[in-house]
Amino acid sequence: MKFPIIAYGDPVLRRKATAIEPEEYPHIKELIENMFETMYGAHGVGLAAPQVGISMRLFVVDASPFGEDDPSLKDFKKAFINAVVLEETGEEWAFNEGCLSIPDIREDVYRNKTVRLSYYDENWKHYEETFSGMAARIIQHEYDHTEGKLFTDKLSPLRKRLIEKKLNDISKGIVDVEYKMKFPATKKGR
Repeated sequence: MKFPIIAYGDPVLRRKATAIEPEEYPHIKELIENMFETMYGAHGVGLAAPQVGISMRLFVVDASPFGEDDPSLKDFKKAFINAVVLEETGEEWAFNEGCLSIPDIREDVYRNKTVRLSYYDENWKHYEETFSGMAARIIQHEYDHTEGKLFTDKLSPLRKRLIEKKLNDISKGIVDVEYKMKFPATKKGR
C-alpha cells in the first residue's frame, strides 16, 4: 500500500519521533514494506516514518541507484528502527540533496563522510554499524527526519530566504508531483 507523502509545513515533520518497542508494533514488517513501496513509487532512495505521518523512529533506505558509481551500494537496502547516531566523523562534503516532502527543491548540503549508528532491523536484531560516503549521507538525511529536522535547516540564511516562496507554495499544495501528497494547508492529496 502506498501512503501519501506528508508535505513541508506539516507539524509531524518537525516533531522528534518516538522510539517503539516490538510488542507495540507487531505489524512492523508490513509497515516497512509499505514504506518501501511508497518510496519506490515516488522515486526516492530513503523515507522516514514522519514523512508518511507516523511519528516513530523508523526509516528505510535503498541506495542501489548509486550502485553504478559505488559497487558497495548495489544491494544496499535496509530498514532502521530506533536508530541513534553514535558518532559522525570525517570531513564534511557537499551533495545536492532533495526530499520527497519538499519536491522540486534541491540544494547543496554538507554532511560528515562517516556515521556510526546503533539501530534495530525489521526482525528486531540490534546492530552497531559504521557507514560512509553516499550510504552515510542518505542515512543522516533520513535520521534527521526522526529528529524533526529537514535538509533545508542546514542551509545558510540567504539560501533559506531564496527558497522561502517555493517552500510556502509546497505547504499550500502548489506543486506538481507524480506521487500522492498530503498538504497541511489544503488537507487534500494529489
